[in-house]
Amino acid sequence: MKILHINASYKPAYIYGGPTMSVSMLCERLHQAGVTVEVFTTTANGPLELDVVANTPLLIDGVEVTYFKRLTKDHTHFSPRLLKNLYKRVTEFDAVHIHAWWNLVSVLVCLIAVWKRIPVILSPRGTLSAYSFNNKNSGKKAWIHQLLGKKLLRKIHIHATTNNEANAVRSLIEPISCNVIPNFVKLPLLTAYNTSIAADKPLKLLFFSRIEEKKGLDILLMALTSLNFPFTLTIAGSGESGYINELKKLIPEHLSEKVNWAGFHHDDKFNLLSNHHLMVLPSHDENFGNVVIESLSTGTPVLVSTGVGLAGYVQENVLGWVCAASVTALSDTLNDIYQHNQAQINLIRQAAPLIIRRDFAADELVKQYIQLYSKVINE
Repeated sequence: MKILHINASYKPAYIYGGPTMSVSMLCERLHQAGVTVEVFTTTANGPLELDVVANTPLLIDGVEVTYFKRLTKDHTHFSPRLLKNLYKRVTEFDAVHIHAWWNLVSVLVCLIAVWKRIPVILSPRGTLSAYSFNNKNSGKKAWIHQLLGKKLLRKIHIHATTNNEANAVRSLIEPISCNVIPNFVKLPLLTAYNTSIAADKPLKLLFFSRIEEKKGLDILLMALTSLNFPFTLTIAGSGESGYINELKKLIPEHLSEKVNWAGFHHDDKFNLLSNHHLMVLPSHDENFGNVVIESLSTGTPVLVSTGVGLAGYVQENVLGWVCAASVTALSDTLNDIYQHNQAQINLIRQAAPLIIRRDFAADELVKQYIQLYSKVINE
């Protein structure tokens, strides 16, 4: 079995957040399981380029990865050299797995693969949702979808990471099949973390994500003025400086000392997650939410919005709380947690790490991905 993975970015382009890490982990786990994996990507690293040897295959943690130079420095990631190499070599592969949509790498690779009659699996990673359609560049997306995208998406298989995402995709397109398999998420070693909350101490809240509009950080900041208990808030993540400055204006002066802008965290993120009482992710739209699993793996409960793909999993397993992505709903839920559910926080801290390792075991997930590839190839 030989699978070509296509993503406009690949590690170490961590600026793009969870999808970059999930895709690389998937490729590495498949390689370890004996699947022949190759990756075509670009040198994209936000507005900059990765400091890598371009247009030449490299071994990245056991996976053969080729970073092709791109002409555009925005989200389109147009790379003629990638497309040229794909056109020459795509028939060498049993299937092509594309990650994300709405960029010229994904759409044009899909076109070439379908034309050459190579099976295609697309992991939309949040890009095929009503929110994505109607948010940035909605006019261009509608034009691309009507001209080309709709026809292509009917001829491929969809991989969704949650049932929520699968339902969102089915409401917009009619693919050959839609298959749900969770993301790979790096988990820390199972360690005993602090399991109690001192009643006389502030509740330590954490927002851990890329700082962009869809993540709903503005909702959380506006909710702070309605909290009737002692708290601190740590904001860990990076984003455009102009947008961050606008967010800072939402914090009243008398609360500014309670908010810590911690910046980007990578290797030490699990220590940061474990040292807080509650991780809050009020996203408007989130196909999965790697940080939800990362937080729970350390025992830290979560409060997520209904727009987060893992909201159903959190509720079903009693691993935190779910509310609407609104200021009132968020503040009301936080006040209720502090006043009535501190004991529940402590219970979650004890139970969550083992539940996460049961449900997101890498060995089991890789079997599911291999079964998906086999099904698609045989069809």
